Amino acid sequence: MPDTSTWRPRLPPAARLRHDQVRNTDVLLLPERVIVLHGSGRAVLDLADGTRTVDEIIAALAPDPVPDTIRDDVTSFLNKLHTEGGLR
Repeated sequence: MPDTSTWRPRLPPAARLRHDQVRNTDVLLLPERVIVLHGSGRAVLDLADGTRTVDEIIAALAPDPVPDTIRDDVTSFLNKLHTEGGLR
């Protein structure tokens, strides 16, 4: 698991964020895979452009002070995508 204070997550070059008209939801398109995004998934990935750390992404999305549940949810989401090859 990358360190949230230094890791600057970003999508791999082949990944694309799109809105799926049929499903009426946002999706992350990866080679040979589609990940349907729920809740604030799109907002998190819009900020995961390689310029912000995970902590900075969380701070941009959450009120100050950041509730532990938001920190845990965003970190878990990003780590899962990283493990599955959806983030660098």
